[in-house]
Amino acid sequence: MAIDDDKLAEEPKEQPTAEVADGPPVVAEAVPSTSATKPKRELISIEAPKITPALRLIRLSYWVVWFLSVPLLFACVMVWALTPPSGVEQPGVFGWIQSAVREQPVPVGIGCFAIMEMALGAVRRRLPLSRWAYPPLRPDLPVHLRGLFERAAALLDEAEQIHVLNEKAIIRDLSSKERTRLRESLDGLHEAMRVVQFDSDFFTEALARADGEVDVHLGKWRKSEAREFVESILVAVGVALLLRTFVVEAFKIPSSSMVPTLLVGDHIFVNKFSYGPAIPYTHARVWTHMPPDRGDVMVFAYPENMEQDFIKRVIALPGDRLETHDGHPVINGWDVPSCLVGSYAYDDTETTPPHHEGDLFVEYLNAESFLTFYDRGKDSQLRGGPWFVPPGQVYVMGDNRNNSHDSRAWFQGVGGGVPFENIRGRALFVWLSYRDTGVDWSRFGQPVMGRPRAPKGFEGLQPQLDKCLRDRPPADKTHPPSH
Repeated sequence: MAIDDDKLAEEPKEQPTAEVADGPPVVAEAVPSTSATKPKRELISIEAPKITPALRLIRLSYWVVWFLSVPLLFACVMVWALTPPSGVEQPGVFGWIQSAVREQPVPVGIGCFAIMEMALGAVRRRLPLSRWAYPPLRPDLPVHLRGLFERAAALLDEAEQIHVLNEKAIIRDLSSKERTRLRESLDGLHEAMRVVQFDSDFFTEALARADGEVDVHLGKWRKSEAREFVESILVAVGVALLLRTFVVEAFKIPSSSMVPTLLVGDHIFVNKFSYGPAIPYTHARVWTHMPPDRGDVMVFAYPENMEQDFIKRVIALPGDRLETHDGHPVINGWDVPSCLVGSYAYDDTETTPPHHEGDLFVEYLNAESFLTFYDRGKDSQLRGGPWFVPPGQVYVMGDNRNNSHDSRAWFQGVGGGVPFENIRGRALFVWLSYRDTGVDWSRFGQPVMGRPRAPKGFEGLQPQLDKCLRDRPPADKTHPPSH
């Protein structure tokens, strides 16, 4: 029974009023009881099937496919479809939408995910595998009444929740007759749902009566469907913004400075918790973990223009002396170990010339092994140093060593580091890779850090890359000496 008013049900005949602490006396009125005018029906209990390993697997498949994979795919497709090609700006409202998606892909993606979740939830009983995923409604329930049956169960739960949260207000605002009629309508609905011989007409009439009573007498405490929908969207967007601020944020790679690790058009997630979550609108961090480790790929605000975000690899820490020999980094007089993998080439229409050929190396720095590219067509003697890293900063370099605007070239070629307060977070993985030629699904889930693999189109380099990784120097040979 959803509305439980024991005081009202047990009022003695000699006591005409029931005192309520928070309001005026409630007058007891003689109301014909439904239970007194018609016999009680025999009710059934609906038992869930025995849980077996096969049933667990079916239920897991149902939830993974319909409420994880499908909404995630929908969100990714929507973000991809609404993200304009590089350099293209559409006019009007659609252009504004595209710009918003490009700037905030994570909140938009989470909103699309939530919308698809709600849409699938509305038809969850009609999806493939659903008959095994949910507890049975009742074996003799007509298929066309499944939605109404679930709605009835939700109505009873809603009425119970409203009663628990607003009991005093209900007693104050509703007369005893109204409360009795409300209680009996809900009892009637419960009986219609559990009667041994299911009667469709009896059930639909009971549902209509109970829904009407709840709407009339508890309407002020109910949430409309529109309000629930809006609240769900707002909660999703709010969670997305909180995640973006403190935990994870999405970035798009606009240049080839991190080739071959990251390509133009890659969309990555960045862990903003790695170095301690930043407090918005301040330079302070909570549980700070600084400096970053050598070899980390991190996103930061460009020191010469704080409105721009850059992504590079950390090479030198505070107190280090950094130099380059033929473009290869030297830290405190120690050459960073490397292993030649082979020849590599890529095209970038945003550069002159657009075609780049060079050598691919594996470099070993601290615990990381990563690929770097040295363009034969570019001067590798770019500002050989030395540079001395001041306290509170790190020096960074792009993996595309001869085509990267990094610490070696900043401040009119003098060189400079990244202050700790400029650091956004550490790169995680590629979640979307989109160029003018379309989506490159092979890069989906590609980690930015971790074991490298041969670039697409150069899979023939994989055996030599594997050999370089097997021949990795011992741990004590990959750490630079202290200055």
